[in-house]
Amino acid sequence: MSLNAKRIIVALLSFLFLVSLLIVAWVEGLKQRIEQEPEPVVLGVNKDCFDCHQEKSPAITDQWSHSAHAEMGVGCFDCHQAEETDVDAWFHEGQRIATLVTPKDCGRCHPDIATEFQDSHHAAAGQILGSLDNVLGEIVEGVPAANSGCQQCHGSIIAFKTDTTTGETVRDKNGKPIIDDATWPNSGIGRLNLDGSNGSCSACHSRHRFSVEMARRPDNCGKCHLGPDHPQKEIYEESKHGIAFVTADQQGFMHLDEKDWIVGETYSAAPTCATCHMSATSNQPVSHDPGERLSWILRPAVSKYTENSEDKRRAMQDVCSNCHTGDWVRGFYAQYDRAIDLYNEKFAKPSKSIMSALLEDDLRSGTPFDDEIEWTYFFLWHHEGRRARMAAAMMGPDYTQWHGFFEIAERFYMELIPQSRELAEGHPNSEKAIEDVMAMPQHAWISGLDEEESRKIREFYQKRYGQDAGTVKGNE
Repeated sequence: MSLNAKRIIVALLSFLFLVSLLIVAWVEGLKQRIEQEPEPVVLGVNKDCFDCHQEKSPAITDQWSHSAHAEMGVGCFDCHQAEETDVDAWFHEGQRIATLVTPKDCGRCHPDIATEFQDSHHAAAGQILGSLDNVLGEIVEGVPAANSGCQQCHGSIIAFKTDTTTGETVRDKNGKPIIDDATWPNSGIGRLNLDGSNGSCSACHSRHRFSVEMARRPDNCGKCHLGPDHPQKEIYEESKHGIAFVTADQQGFMHLDEKDWIVGETYSAAPTCATCHMSATSNQPVSHDPGERLSWILRPAVSKYTENSEDKRRAMQDVCSNCHTGDWVRGFYAQYDRAIDLYNEKFAKPSKSIMSALLEDDLRSGTPFDDEIEWTYFFLWHHEGRRARMAAAMMGPDYTQWHGFFEIAERFYMELIPQSRELAEGHPNSEKAIEDVMAMPQHAWISGLDEEESRKIREFYQKRYGQDAGTVKGNE
């Protein structure tokens, strides 16, 4: 046998030996996890539920079996039990139950959490039903689009089918009320429930495991917080926070399944969405109101400070201080505030004043989205404007610049201003509104730079690239 053949055999045997060690380690680890996981506690009437659903819907019982609820003996009936007066109550296998579990039901065991959540903007997300977004979804696009899109994140009004003659709820042969399939299934965070409560705990803590680990993962928030008008997930992923999380999670540094999950104590490798907006620090408890640490409201056309913004800012800065120095935190907030002020003063308020003048002069209608300039303005604040502001808040440089302020500027100078001038021609009020905006110092550049500014730019490019600004590659 040649020397090379012997080397190949030795290398192959070594490889197989290493693989066998890895398999043994994996099996041992799996065995330990199984041994450590407690058996589910199935008590009383819950046993009948469990036994039946183990056969008919085994995934549900398996999910529950691995939950904290199962460990404590909190079973199906404990969550699904209903009162006689509940509009969604019906008898099933001898028990009065409700299929739909709401935050009010969860509040029987988690009263403080339920109260915090009901006071949050999450719980109010169903208010989109009366907003400009909903006009776009239900009217411009169509109701099925809104049902399968907008309302799956924001929530909808849950309703039963009713008899058109009597107005009573229609029930099936077993007495179960028949839910209107235009409103269900729906786990939107601001769902408007039949018992008067708002929201859905399972939007973040997916049933039936209700995992805290899942709720702490950025991907969980990404069900709703992504896309062209609120790309928080994508912004997070491009930020240093998101990059750090991927590595830390892969190496098991995040400890996402710990009961007491405290930044700086339980973990320190990276923050998630929950870290900054909801989870505990050594100075603050967990909150189910993610707005408690937000000092700016970034959703509307013009950003504004939140109520008690200074207190909320201090709460967020307490989170930041676990990983960053005081100078770093103050510097970040100074940059962030300046970016929001820039958006407000240079683009948002001027655009809004122009749109108001056009409406006063009947140059656009009061009907949303029936004029081209209304689409232009919507994109400017609702898409590009939100992206820039949210990215500045979350340290996503590409979304701040190229997906944000660059596209705001392009939309403003290349579309909104030309369109508004065309509409305003011959109407002094609107013409003046536009020219007042363009006379602002921030917009003077579009009339041409003065000789001194031009000289500085030419010298800068000449020094850096060895050529004039007008002949830099890509600008020929």
